[in-house]
Amino acid sequence: MSTKSSSQSGFGLRKAYLVAYNAASAVAWATVLGRVAVVLGMRGAALVPIGVNDFARTTQTFAVMEIFHALTGIVPAPLFTTIMQVFSRLVLVWGISYPFPQLNGSPWYSSMLIAWATTEVIRYTYFVFKQFGDNAVPYFLHWLRYSAFLILYPIGISSEVAMMYKALVGPAQGFASWYPMALISIMLSYIPGSVILYSHMLRQRRKQVGGASLVEKQKKRQ
Repeated sequence: MSTKSSSQSGFGLRKAYLVAYNAASAVAWATVLGRVAVVLGMRGAALVPIGVNDFARTTQTFAVMEIFHALTGIVPAPLFTTIMQVFSRLVLVWGISYPFPQLNGSPWYSSMLIAWATTEVIRYTYFVFKQFGDNAVPYFLHWLRYSAFLILYPIGISSEVAMMYKALVGPAQGFASWYPMALISIMLSYIPGSVILYSHMLRQRRKQVGGASLVEKQKKRQ
């Protein structure tokens, strides 16, 4: 009896933690998105870093928790793709944006943050509802979770590569002798990396909102 009670308590704590974590992350990324949208609309891309730079970097850095979650099994996320996505973003915020702040006034920086923030607001909000059961997730949010990436991923990836390229042909040349080659290596890794991430999401989309999803629903009805 005590084992059962302990198991239920553990499940409750896990769910409570994930609700809090995902809700906080959704709010943080919504703040990033709101700041970028307001400053971009009113003052232009050149002033976006003033309103969002440090906050966006901090928000993205906390995403290392995603790796911990996947590693420990707190969430059923694939470890390899999680590491890939988190690492590539950390390279952008700490390896490009931080040492070369002069690049952050580029429209590519704004489009990168908009793509990231929109993706994460959808994803984290989806996971908040998911903790209360599959039926708790509104259909429009479910659809966005597995469809918005079709547009947002290409925008985000192209913006990331553009930021690295601007660093490569600009300030990175005088930063450190090894830095340009490191950037080139990372940029080249985007060729297989982006294909892996995009293919993974396409498989998930087919499973969740495509033909495979319909077949699964029909089986449950029988």
